[in-house]
Amino acid sequence: METDTWQIIRLSVSVAGLSTLVILPFAVSLAWCLARYDWRGKSLVETLVSLPLVIPPVATGLILLGLMGRKGFLGSILYDVFGLEIVFTWKAAVLAAIVMSFPLLVRSARSAFEEVDPRLEQIAQTLGAGRWRVFFTITIPLASRGIIGGSVLAFARALGEFGATILVAGNIPGETATLSLSIYSLVELGKDAEAFRLMMASVAIAFVAVWLSEWILRSKSASRRRRV
Repeated sequence: METDTWQIIRLSVSVAGLSTLVILPFAVSLAWCLARYDWRGKSLVETLVSLPLVIPPVATGLILLGLMGRKGFLGSILYDVFGLEIVFTWKAAVLAAIVMSFPLLVRSARSAFEEVDPRLEQIAQTLGAGRWRVFFTITIPLASRGIIGGSVLAFARALGEFGATILVAGNIPGETATLSLSIYSLVELGKDAEAFRLMMASVAIAFVAVWLSEWILRSKSASRRRRV
């Protein structure tokens, strides 16, 4: 592959991987709270979390642009206080990927936590295990399939993100031009062969991610069966 192609792939994988790592602890924590507790305003939180899934991605990008622009509410604070500019940089691509993939991980992890029998946690607590020990040794392992699956979904969604990214990050070669943005640009320019190569690279990366997650899950299942 050409140097530019590798650069695009490297940027896309980095953006998708970083966004997934950033949202993982927050998404898992929120999913656990949604699965285990009821509180005032829970429905509002559920609605806000799911909102990026149902509104057009370009609308999400427009909201982020208004918030994170140099004159936006959050963007102005970051720029004036820290000298940090988000819009039209790789950070904006990561931000767009975070917002668009977060709901998928939350929904998958929440379903996994809801399938964990609370009695197993209660038994562990009666045997002297603390709440955090129960969470990390009982709850998380039993919900790992949903968490890993949600992480793969989040990574794949971030890898293919287009609508929000093009508004808040732009399509700057070498800076914010991810796989999906580059494919779109190449098709517009009539460079179908180059677009096809990037498309195949995108499919290959997604395939490897899904295969790796399935391999991890199979290994966990086999290890669990051997212990039994």
